[in-house]
Amino acid sequence: MARIFDVVEYPNEMADELVHRFPEQGVADLRIGSQIIVRESQRVVFVRDGQALDSFGPGRHTIVTANIPLITEFIGKAFNDRTPFTAEVYFVSTKEFPDRKWGTAQPIMVKNSGVGLGVALLQGYGTYSFQISDPQQFVTQIVGAKSSYQLSEIEGRFRTVLLSKLQDLLSETGAKKNVFEILALTEEIGAGIRAKAQDDFSAIGITLKSFYIGSLKPSEKSAEELRSMGMLDMATYAQLQASDPMRDAAKNPGGGAGFTAGIGAGLGIGNVLSQSLAGIGQNQPTAGTAGAAAAASIPSVMTTAEAANVLKVAEADVLAAITAGQLKAKKIGESYRISKEALENFLKE
Repeated sequence: MARIFDVVEYPNEMADELVHRFPEQGVADLRIGSQIIVRESQRVVFVRDGQALDSFGPGRHTIVTANIPLITEFIGKAFNDRTPFTAEVYFVSTKEFPDRKWGTAQPIMVKNSGVGLGVALLQGYGTYSFQISDPQQFVTQIVGAKSSYQLSEIEGRFRTVLLSKLQDLLSETGAKKNVFEILALTEEIGAGIRAKAQDDFSAIGITLKSFYIGSLKPSEKSAEELRSMGMLDMATYAQLQASDPMRDAAKNPGGGAGFTAGIGAGLGIGNVLSQSLAGIGQNQPTAGTAGAAAAASIPSVMTTAEAANVLKVAEADVLAAITAGQLKAKKIGESYRISKEALENFLKE
């Protein structure tokens, strides 16, 4: 004979748990008169055959037909108003989950009006908070038949939505303002992201309570890191190597570079990238245009002088690398010829 539950409760703080089903396996056998105990920051949702029916807020509730009208109607049709009846009971945490972390794993490329060819690479991080505002909708759309649903299971989804909105808003803002102005608008951008993401959260029964930008600044990733992320071709990579010392100098408090130089290094990387991307920027003559065009037309076979120009080093340095066996080259008479592939392999080492 099935066990009838006279008292149903979940005395757990639910620190990292969003939803807990009672019982964890199968369904609960309940009767008119059973007690449902719901603690503060909890809400109970009754589910039958995949349908979220009645729900209870905090307090001690005695099940009667008056407070479970949807279940009563459902059971009445199926079982001629007999009890006990079966249902899945979900305890949903309705507290606010604060200080959740977000961050840009990769730089966000932003069109930067009025500076160079108009592209900068930005990275940021911060916090957000959320709360389950519609437990029935959340259980139906997200939890399904799981016995427990943890905070960690949904955070990846939240971060994807938030970073997508951040990229959209930075693109919109970059079309009107340069990066210096963007960096001064973190509070406004944060509020804009919260507004943009609210519909995505509401669709699954969640309210995005807050979104804060703790830091937003030009990327500090090196040319090597950007290349490993698949963001650079060999020609652009060679150009960006010259930007890395600028970035490192900006980090040195005694170097006199300070905040402005740090931004300049980030903008330098962005401007070189803009020249390597088709369709970004205008065909305006700038100081870097000739260099980008030359880098984009690196021949498949180069002389030592041409290789030195690509690497931004002296020809003697290229010859030294060949002699040391670090750079592969074909000697023809008294001269060397270097393939583009050999140069790429050299840069990867």
